[in-house]
Amino acid sequence: MTHRNCLHMLGNQTTIQMMSFVVETEDGKLIVIDGGKPGDAQHLLDTLRRLSGGEKPHVDAWFLTHNHIDHTGALVTLLTEQRDAFEVDAYYYNFPSDQFLTRYEPGTEKEFADFRSVQRFMAGRIETITQGDVYEFGPARFDVLYTTDPAFTDNVVNNSSSVLRMTLGGKTVLFLGDLGIEAGRKLLALHGNALRSDYVQMAHHGQNGVERAVYEAAAPSACLWCAPDWLWDNNAGKGYNTHTWQTVIVRGWMEEMGVKTHYVIKDGDHAIELK
Repeated sequence: MTHRNCLHMLGNQTTIQMMSFVVETEDGKLIVIDGGKPGDAQHLLDTLRRLSGGEKPHVDAWFLTHNHIDHTGALVTLLTEQRDAFEVDAYYYNFPSDQFLTRYEPGTEKEFADFRSVQRFMAGRIETITQGDVYEFGPARFDVLYTTDPAFTDNVVNNSSSVLRMTLGGKTVLFLGDLGIEAGRKLLALHGNALRSDYVQMAHHGQNGVERAVYEAAAPSACLWCAPDWLWDNNAGKGYNTHTWQTVIVRGWMEEMGVKTHYVIKDGDHAIELK
């Protein structure tokens, strides 16, 4: 089977926002980033089977940005219901403690408990990532630019998002997860214009995430939007740009910055060849 350096951005299989990426390398490595909601699990597994060419795909690395169900739910579902259908070398993440999250963002206990319930299936294969770490899987390099900071006690789960920059095929991709304003300011202070990347995954599905200055520093040629149609158009049922989500505002920033290429999950799966 012939492989290529390609970023596969998977479309949402439910009506809800989610984030799911599969990285394919020219030497056959497969790396997952997040995976989406429980309803996205089967599509993710089917994609891994197609890309691997086998019924039981082998995943070299599975990165998780943060513990919200629209990012970790698919993995929890697969490990609960189909854990013998795939194999993973190692899981890479850095989540705050349940106690910290419960104290500063109550109401998300079920997500913490669901993830904790499957950690036993990852035993011996969990890698706690920290800022400054570098991981290489064949030609794919992942630099960890930021991980959770207990100084941020607002918007805690989103601000705990690990930020990754992947280099593959001569291109760079910045994954911001659901990073919020506060952590975004720290990221910018740490790295400044060194954030520059060819592709940028828009923070928090493109709304109420990092501030414009982060995107200006990244200066992407293309944007990756993990946004379904209603979020893309800021439409909760009353028409275009009639709700309080900030997606249309962020779209305006990118237009003013001259970015013309946008990949959006509302349009389904995208296969972005990196060369």
